[in-house]
Amino acid sequence: MTGAEGQYDVLVVGGGLAGMSAGLRAAELGLRICVIERGAGEHYLCNSRYTGGLFHIGMDDMGSEPEEIVARLTRITGGETRLPLARTLARNARRTREWLGQQGVGLIRVGPDGLRQNSLAPPGVRSTGLNWRWRAGDVMLRRLNTRLRSLGGTFLQGAEAEALSLEHGRIAGLTITRNGQTERLAAPVVVLCDGGFQGNRALLGQYISPAPDRLLMRNAETGRGAGLTMATTVGARLVGMNSFYGHIQYRAAMTDGRFWPYPVMDSLCVSALLVDGTGRRFCDESLGGVHVANAMARLDDPLACHVIFDEAIWQGPGRDWLLPANPYLERAGGHLITAGSLEELAGKIGLAPDVLKSSVAAWNAAAAGNAAFDPARSNPACVAHPLRQGPFHAIPLCAGVTYTMGGILTDAAAQVLDHEERPIPGLLAAGACTGGLEGFSRSGYSGGLSKSAIFGMIAGETAATQVRAALSETVA
Repeated sequence: MTGAEGQYDVLVVGGGLAGMSAGLRAAELGLRICVIERGAGEHYLCNSRYTGGLFHIGMDDMGSEPEEIVARLTRITGGETRLPLARTLARNARRTREWLGQQGVGLIRVGPDGLRQNSLAPPGVRSTGLNWRWRAGDVMLRRLNTRLRSLGGTFLQGAEAEALSLEHGRIAGLTITRNGQTERLAAPVVVLCDGGFQGNRALLGQYISPAPDRLLMRNAETGRGAGLTMATTVGARLVGMNSFYGHIQYRAAMTDGRFWPYPVMDSLCVSALLVDGTGRRFCDESLGGVHVANAMARLDDPLACHVIFDEAIWQGPGRDWLLPANPYLERAGGHLITAGSLEELAGKIGLAPDVLKSSVAAWNAAAAGNAAFDPARSNPACVAHPLRQGPFHAIPLCAGVTYTMGGILTDAAAQVLDHEERPIPGLLAAGACTGGLEGFSRSGYSGGLSKSAIFGMIAGETAATQVRAALSETVA
């Protein structure tokens, strides 16, 4: 559908996976598309550029049967996921996987488990530090950009969306700034896909942590919450704002790029004794590393935590998962804090010896089944390992934030909903700026790539329906 200069059928805010999926699908359906991206240059940064490339749902195969996927999401969120969103994600997962292939995005199997059935090709570099050029997400975005242009779509870089335009109670376009100038772009549909709010310290302080500057930005820092801020000005409802997807990291990652996004300390921390700055346990570690990272972030001092373990734990859970603490921490230049006794270890890490000894004794008794865990551990599949004998080790930790899991509430068609849960005419959203599917009290993680691609594609299809409806009204 053609129009005058500055007039489009659909405006998409954000050039990551969600935005490119929305723009591409709408372009395939014959619409005049403009994707607006704040970043400039061929290598504009976003979390989709940095991704290691595993398309999964709930850490398992996105190609599973829909009923299995819904049950998985329900389980990991403690029943708090919105079922219409979970069902839509599940029913469209295989279709989206095939659609991505049609756009030139390669997905390959890189391991035996469900998590690694669908990886971007070429896969991400499995090494410590940040490595993204000509791999995984970088190649994916290049191919999606090429495909969008081949369909006649406009990719407007160096432009920042500032405000939504409303006419007669529905969306009518956007105000943007570019090259220091303000412009207005007209369109009957706007799709917000600009990522979460992890790059906005004020919003992190409001929703995530009392000390946002003491969190590791395990992300491109481009998601600044502009989309959800614009959406709220026109009445959108926000949900699930208090949780993020991320991992537990070595504390030196705060200032040393060798230690993020990998290695991660998750498997070690959910199996060994995790303590805060007082030397005491503070959360249910059995719910997994994402949940623990969130619990750390909510502490008055997120940088006060240590994991305490012995050599048997280091050689067991310490070697578990992708790029685990053992051996990748020391390979990257990190080191363990080691002592022959718990008293000596407490002194080295600045804890009261009697408190640490008491925490270890309580942990060991509960791990042996002779006492209850306090705080309780609710997932029996995650085994607590006792600290049996020295030498004892400690690793100083930090909470790494990849993307925030809450945001704009949408329905299953990616329509933005107001406080009465009614669609706001002409306003759609997809990806990390949306909420309702994942997060909540257990910080249950659905999968950022699958969420962005599936609902981005759906947003493009809904946009086509709405544009045609708006055109019919105009003609009538």
